Amino acid sequence: MPQKITLGHKQMVDEAMKEIETIPTKDAFALVGRDDTVLVDIRDIREIRRDGRIPGAFHCTRGMLEFWIDPDSPYHKPIFAEDKKFVFFCAGAFRSALAAQTAQRMGLKPVAHIEGGFSKWKKEGGPFEMDERGEKK
Repeated sequence: MPQKITLGHKQMVDEAMKEIETIPTKDAFALVGRDDTVLVDIRDIREIRRDGRIPGAFHCTRGMLEFWIDPDSPYHKPIFAEDKKFVFFCAGAFRSALAAQTAQRMGLKPVAHIEGGFSKWKKEGGPFEMDERGEKK
């Protein structure tokens, strides 16, 4: 007998979106290079190598987020202890909604995520660069 999932990803993302700030994509362009903001890329490294990255964004895979945020974790990253705004993004804004919700529930603040994710960012002309393994398109 197959598993019966009682809470699906769509409902989880919808609930997260009600709790977090969503920054319109074009407004987020102005956040690149700001000293008071950390853009947090939670995509897998393979996605970054294939599709590119936002200049200056900090990479934290979704699977390590809770461990890197928590100062009591042996994996804690000091960047998450800085007094800055943390703006999460992924490819399509689903993982980043869940990541921002999780970070906010953990006490990190302020947090937000970027509407439409990196795919919309690129489509709307946001600055990006390719990994050393790729070329800018």
